[in-house]
Amino acid sequence: MSDEKIGFIGLGLMGRAMVECLQKAGHPVTVLGNRDRTGIEEALARGGKEASTARELAEESDIVMLCMGTSDHVEGRIYGDDGVLAGTKDGQIVIDFGTSLPTSTIEIGKALAEKGAQYLDAPLGRTPAHAVDGKLNIMCAGDEAAYQRVKPVLDTLGENVFHLGELGNGHKIKLMNNFFAMTTAMAMSEVFATADKVGIERQMVYDVMSAGPLKSGMMDFIKNYATDGQIDLAFSVENAAKDVGYYRTMTENYGLESRMSSCAANTLAAARDGGDGGLNVPEMVDWMTKNLGAK
Repeated sequence: MSDEKIGFIGLGLMGRAMVECLQKAGHPVTVLGNRDRTGIEEALARGGKEASTARELAEESDIVMLCMGTSDHVEGRIYGDDGVLAGTKDGQIVIDFGTSLPTSTIEIGKALAEKGAQYLDAPLGRTPAHAVDGKLNIMCAGDEAAYQRVKPVLDTLGENVFHLGELGNGHKIKLMNNFFAMTTAMAMSEVFATADKVGIERQMVYDVMSAGPLKSGMMDFIKNYATDGQIDLAFSVENAAKDVGYYRTMTENYGLESRMSSCAANTLAAARDGGDGGLNVPEMVDWMTKNLGAK
């Protein structure tokens, strides 16, 4: 697989870490970034190449990887005269590692299939620190043969690699995962803020709650910040609001009414729209402390 040329679009914190992992494993990588050139320069220093457009990158690559923030960002790199679709070719595989809307993913897959290419959605779990060491969780979906072809590369990047069936399933499961995670995070943040207001020590509340079935990794992420000021989850409120919003859009697209997501969605949106979108999710403990009494 190291002979297959990889094109990588999106060198934010996660993307640049993934590119570093791929290059350390010997994969030839061509990169395309946006405004911040830090990741680009790092990749070039390790022997990578830089493309000027997504079309050029696709023309030079056997596998195209995208790691971007929103479906709009992905679509912006796929479509258009200078997009991936304009440069794609028969037998190529394109992988979206971001958290995107399943409806968008499926439509992109159809467009690529018309040119003989295969699209896989493969959203990620864990952090950029895990990515550098090839320890990501990867939720891949799409054509089985395409998945098997790229699995050695995915195994380079991930410790736990799942194939989840048809195209779009990866993004569906990731949105369900993040909805549940952010609902837990917002609830736990409110618990600690409420504890302050009613005169209970945060550690005392945690000791009782964590002794039962409520204990979870997400609970501990929030607790570690609430009691020790330690941030273990470097995930912004803005991104969390986007993901829960995408989950709600997905349920609406299937004719469902999500009864449980509105509280997390509204809380995250209020923080984002109030200028706190750059906070990390555990810092919502502070936001809750300040805003719990607001009407």
